[in-house]
Amino acid sequence: MNNIILADDPRIHTQLLPLTFTRPVSELLIGLDTIAEKWQSLLPGSYSYRTTSYLSEKYPEKETDDYLTIASHIIPDEALVQAITSLSSGDSLQTPDGTTIALRSGHPGKTLQYDGPITAIERPYHLFQNNDRLISADFRRITAHRQSQPVSHTCTIIGDPSMVFISPGATVEGAFLNTSGGPIYIGEDATVMEGSCLRGPIGILPHATVNIGTRIYGATTIGAHCKVGGEINNIVMHPYSNKAHDGFLGNAVIGSWCNIGAGCVASNLKNDYTEIKLWDYATRRFLRTGLQFCGLIMGDHSKAGINTMFNTATVTGVGVNIHGTGFPRNFVASFSEGSATAGFTEVHLSKFLSIAERMMSRRDLPLDDTERRLLTAIHTLTETYR
Repeated sequence: MNNIILADDPRIHTQLLPLTFTRPVSELLIGLDTIAEKWQSLLPGSYSYRTTSYLSEKYPEKETDDYLTIASHIIPDEALVQAITSLSSGDSLQTPDGTTIALRSGHPGKTLQYDGPITAIERPYHLFQNNDRLISADFRRITAHRQSQPVSHTCTIIGDPSMVFISPGATVEGAFLNTSGGPIYIGEDATVMEGSCLRGPIGILPHATVNIGTRIYGATTIGAHCKVGGEINNIVMHPYSNKAHDGFLGNAVIGSWCNIGAGCVASNLKNDYTEIKLWDYATRRFLRTGLQFCGLIMGDHSKAGINTMFNTATVTGVGVNIHGTGFPRNFVASFSEGSATAGFTEVHLSKFLSIAERMMSRRDLPLDDTERRLLTAIHTLTETYR
C-alpha cells in the first residue's frame, strides 16, 4: 500500500487545541520525532493528510483510487503495523471500543478487531505523559543501524554509555550525561554546552542548543532549532522555540516559534496537591484531568516576557504575548497581549504577522503566503474559541 492518509478525527483535533490550531494531529512531536514520522518509518509509503479545511493548503490530501486511511492520533508500533498491512481491500481495523484505527479503500469488507495495546494522543498532556516510553522506543528504532560519535573525554557518563547517542556534527562538551533512567539522544549539529546536566530519557533534536549549565530531567524532548536553558522537567518543545535562560518549566508542551523570557517560572503542581483542571476548547470550560502534575500548554507564536509567572496548568493560544507582573489567568485566548495587572487586549492581525515575520527571518525562514493564509484563518477563529 503506497498511498497512506493520516486522518484527523475532528473531535480529537479540537481536544488537542491550541497545539493543533497550526498543524494536523500527526505533526505533533512526541519522543524523538512526530507521529507522522513514526508511521513513515515503520510503514513506508506516500503520505498525505486529511485535516481541517484551513490547514489543507499546507497539509494537503492526495486523491488516489487506492489508499489506506490511518487514525492520526494513534502511535504506531511493529505489531500494529503488521495488523494493518494484513488488511485486504475494504477491510477496517478497530479497537474493542469501536475506534477505527485503519481502513483500506475498496468495497466494504471485514471489520477486524485489534486487541493489542494502543497509545492514543487525545489531549495535550498525553504528549508529556507518554514521552518517557516513546523516547526509549524511538531511540532503539532510530539508532539501530547507526554509529554514535565518540563521547568527549570532557563529559561524565553515569550509567550505560551505550545509551548515549551523539549524531554527526553534534557538539557535546563538559556535560554530565546520566542514562540510569533512559537513553540520551543528541541530534545532528546540536550543541550541548559545558556544565549541562542531562538525565535521560532525553531527546535533543537536530540543530538545538542546550546552554551552559542547563538542567534537564527526563522525559524531555527539545525540538529542532530550539534553544534551552535553566531547569526543565518532562516537557515537549516543538521546533524553533526558545527558553534560553534560567527559570523552571515542567510537565509542559510548547508549540513552535515561542519565546519564554529570562526568569520565567511555570508551576506544575498545586499547593494543595489537588487534581488539576485544564482548559478544554471543545466545551469552553476547565475539565478534570486526573493529573497532579501539569504545567504550561502554549500554542505556536506565543511569548512570555522576563520573570513571567504561570499558574499550574495554564493554557495559552496562538499569538499570545504575556508580560508584566502577577499571574495571568489559566486560559489566555489566541492573539491576546497584556498582563495580569493591566489586562489583555486583542493583537491585530497585521501586528502579529509583522512580529512572526521578524522572528522567522532570524532563523532564515520566510513567512510565505501559505503560512499567512493559515495564520489569518486562525485569527478569524479566535472569537469562536475565546
